[in-house]
Amino acid sequence: MSTQIDLQRVELTQLIESHTGNDGIHPTIIPSLSFTRFSDLIGPSYGVYKPSLCIIVQGSKEVLLGQESYVYSPADYLVASVNLPITGQVTKASPEAPYLALKLEFTPSEILEVLREYEMGVDKKENAKRGMYVSKIETSLLDAVTRLVRLLDTPKDIKVIAPLIVKEIIYRVLQGEHGGMLKQIAIEGSSTHLISDAIEHIMKNYDQSLKIEVLADIANMSVSSLHRHFKEVTAMSPLQFQKQLRLQEARSLLLFKSTDAADVAFRVGYESPSQFSREYSRMFGLPPKEDIKRLRGNNGKAINL
Repeated sequence: MSTQIDLQRVELTQLIESHTGNDGIHPTIIPSLSFTRFSDLIGPSYGVYKPSLCIIVQGSKEVLLGQESYVYSPADYLVASVNLPITGQVTKASPEAPYLALKLEFTPSEILEVLREYEMGVDKKENAKRGMYVSKIETSLLDAVTRLVRLLDTPKDIKVIAPLIVKEIIYRVLQGEHGGMLKQIAIEGSSTHLISDAIEHIMKNYDQSLKIEVLADIANMSVSSLHRHFKEVTAMSPLQFQKQLRLQEARSLLLFKSTDAADVAFRVGYESPSQFSREYSRMFGLPPKEDIKRLRGNNGKAINL
């Protein structure tokens, strides 16, 4: 006998299938909502997760944040509360049962609005928390997500109803087992919020020399506190974070702009092309030229998230 959550998942699977059809990332007319469909085990994939909720309805996936592994499937959902460079690998997919997932992005201001409206208290003095987590899916959350996806079939309702459902979805996530991690990002003065400012600075200036003292000033922390809290949120040091951004951007430039590897190395902030090649090989498994040849043979699929 099917449970309520099984029936919800079946409906959501059918809805996502009806709005995808072919493999890849599929934006929707709800700007913060997108779908992913893959019918084989491509990857690994590299990119930056923005603050978002990720739900799989068919298949499974492993996400690496630094050296940490987050495995999730239709029984779970994944939340990223800050911008995080990750490696993703679809671990279950086939032409008969393709990997199907959705991502709903949100902003700290949307979270703060929910916290204020529902008077959900949070202690800004709490220690910084990891910016990514996996929780068990609940019927209340899946119901709200399904109602949001249904709106794609009635576009005239989206402008009025979608923001209300998104607010409900954020509320459900905040009420979840690890909701406190998401609360922290919206509270000005919390350690996680301060680290998010440092993250934003690195993302905007990834090609520049990283000055830890500047980051510490931005976060209003001592250098030692910055290192400790930054690693707690991102599972990596500021330098490791910057390196992942640089290498991901370099790969994108090489794949889509056919630029010389040495030139790309300088453009993303490396002073030594040989160091760039070594670190590129360490991250992606092959030197730049060979890696791009492999990607083009796979139609660039390996970089999709």
